[in-house]
Amino acid sequence: MTFTRRAFCAGLGGVAGLALTRPALAAQPTLTARKATVQLAPEGYPTTEVWSYDGTLPGPLIRVPQGGRVTRQLVNALDVPTSVHWHGIRIDNAMDGVSGLTQDPVPPGGTFDYDFAVPDAGTYWYHAHKNSMEQVARGLSGVLIVDEATPPDVDRDEILMLGDWLLDPDTGAFVEPFANPMTMSHGGRTGNLVGVNGQYAYGLTAETGERLRLRLINSANARIFGLRLQGMAGWTVALDGMPLDEPEPLTTEIILAPAQRVDLIVDVTAAMDQPAALLMAMSDDSWQALVEVKITGGRTPRADPPAPLPANPNTALPDLTQARSLEIVMEGGAMAGMDSAVFEGETLDFRGLIERGQYWALSGRSGLSGTPFATLQRGEPVRIKLVNRTVFPHAMHLHGTHFRQIGPDGTLGPLRDTILSFPDEPLEIAFTADNPGKWLFHCHMLAHAATGMTTWIEVA
Repeated sequence: MTFTRRAFCAGLGGVAGLALTRPALAAQPTLTARKATVQLAPEGYPTTEVWSYDGTLPGPLIRVPQGGRVTRQLVNALDVPTSVHWHGIRIDNAMDGVSGLTQDPVPPGGTFDYDFAVPDAGTYWYHAHKNSMEQVARGLSGVLIVDEATPPDVDRDEILMLGDWLLDPDTGAFVEPFANPMTMSHGGRTGNLVGVNGQYAYGLTAETGERLRLRLINSANARIFGLRLQGMAGWTVALDGMPLDEPEPLTTEIILAPAQRVDLIVDVTAAMDQPAALLMAMSDDSWQALVEVKITGGRTPRADPPAPLPANPNTALPDLTQARSLEIVMEGGAMAGMDSAVFEGETLDFRGLIERGQYWALSGRSGLSGTPFATLQRGEPVRIKLVNRTVFPHAMHLHGTHFRQIGPDGTLGPLRDTILSFPDEPLEIAFTADNPGKWLFHCHMLAHAATGMTTWIEVA
């Protein structure tokens, strides 16, 4: 049995005689990390044992209003330690969920109470951050939506969590080992089964003339999605949860790297006898439907383009004239390598690093060090040049804040929390260090992060 591209890419008691009662305190909602069995592959193929939140893939949708709070008690029913990172949220550092940096991992049978405010509306997600290369690949992720006080004028709001899974088609089990040297030293773990919202063949229904908000989330370990619309016309209105100043008409392919999100507002233009879909680029330069849209009727379309989403409160531009300049160099991997790097306080050559399971480095450091890459003062502007000396792209993610890419002419791009770096194409980002704590900066090709491409920045 083999997977085919066609099949898959596609209270108180009485006192002195007076009954006194106290309202019961609401228990904190739980989020249980546990094993579950799901039908990832189509009917006729075996089921798959996944690691999940509350038994579903993806985990339960968490939805709160802007300015509200997320409160969840993580219950670890797995037989390995774990933690939860809330990706893209400008969060209190103690709630960031990075095992070994911001909290101890939650042991099997243990709990941890997450309770934090959500200052920015947008599309976010949550996922495991202990051995995340394996735990996210096994299914430990879910969607977090922070709703605007004034939502956009659309007919429906649809969440599309894109992912892939590397499965044995004969057993339905995940292909092991996860720490495969080829995977770790090359592009990362890429699946042979592609799907949306935990389904290999996910579809929508819509009417001609409907206006939809599509929230796209790339939850894959390493896959970069190339996407475009069929039978729909639209605008990009937010990147990584952060609203654009003005909606941008979609005229080119959408590139969505691991951990990135994009919010689209689209008008359905296809008639009932015409195809409509979210298409995915294939390795042979063809396009295949990732999400098919079935047209069920028609309505009068809107005449005007969408208005911008309400701005979040973190739009102030960093002062580049006062910014400290830093540089982070990405090194290592197959076909490039590196002379040496420091791992656990010891300088090792490339062979020595490989023997210790380290294939990548950031500015001469491999793996998470006990000292930060840089210590910034609160309110300090900073610009970081990212230099990719490897032969692979890397989706670089900064926790706890958002940054802007500096253009060749010095202009600042839209806010993001994850940016795609290509080989030999230097790019520069800038932000103001306004959130105190220890903030991870790493590649979100999770095999790369697991084998060296991880550092952290301290904001004092």
